[in-house]
Amino acid sequence: MSKPFTLQFTPTPADIDELGHVNNAVWVRWIQDMATAHWTATASPEHVAAYIWVVTRHEIDYRGNVKLGEHVTARTWIEKPPKGAQFDRRVEFVNAAGKTIVSANTTWAMLDRASGRLMRVRDEVAAPFLEGQE
Repeated sequence: MSKPFTLQFTPTPADIDELGHVNNAVWVRWIQDMATAHWTATASPEHVAAYIWVVTRHEIDYRGNVKLGEHVTARTWIEKPPKGAQFDRRVEFVNAAGKTIVSANTTWAMLDRASGRLMRVRDEVAAPFLEGQE
């Protein structure tokens, strides 16, 4: 596993649903926010300028939730090298007690930013996300 990238999220009133906790659609948005932030923070500026990612699959397990005023720590990492244009990413959200309350495996496809066409993920693009893997 590569070194996890982490961020904290605190829900706003607009993130809370009629049940009084974070709406499922917000978790999906936060998963995307994690992937985008990880890409921007880790990839070279040339790669960020040349490529963009689109999600092709989300598989999400909900084991708990958070309410207004609470926060979660999210972490994301890449477990395996890409396959063609696709990269799988893991994302976990942990509450203040350290319990994983939402986990996801997501699949993303890399596009050439200029043409919008699928691009095979080259080794030099993947390398920063796979550092530390044996």
